[in-house]
Amino acid sequence: MASFVKHSPAISCLTFLLAITGTSPAQSIHQDFVHAHKAARSHVGVVPHVWYDTVMAYAQIYASKHADSGYELEHSMGPYGELSGEDAVKMWVGESANYDHRSNACIGGMCLHYMQVMWRSSIHLGYARVN
Repeated sequence: MASFVKHSPAISCLTFLLAITGTSPAQSIHQDFVHAHKAARSHVGVVPHVWYDTVMAYAQIYASKHADSGYELEHSMGPYGELSGEDAVKMWVGESANYDHRSNACIGGMCLHYMQVMWRSSIHLGYARVN
C-alpha cells in the first residue's frame, strides 16, 4: 500500500474544504465529513481525520474569495441540489479505480481527490460553504 505522502497535506485540506458550496451548513454536516473520511480511510488502514476549526476558517476565507470572483467550484452541487458531506467523500473515494499504488499516480482518469482523502500525513479536516 502506498504511503500517500508525495503531496502536501495542506493541499489536501484545501481541496476538502473548497469542493462543496451552497447554503450555510447545518452543524451536523461537520460530523458527516468526519465520519465519511474515517470510514474511507479505515478501509486502507489510514488514521482518521480530526475536525480542525482553523482549517475550516482558512477554507471559508478562500472559498469566499473565489465565490466573490465568480469562480464556480467543480463539485459544488449534486443532481438534486446541495451535495452532502457523505456524498462528496463517496465521489472522491470513487476515483480509487484510477489510482496506481505502485507509482502513487493517476492512471486512466482523475484520482487526485482520492489521494487527498487518503494521505497518511493529512490528519486535520475542515470545510467551508459559500453562496
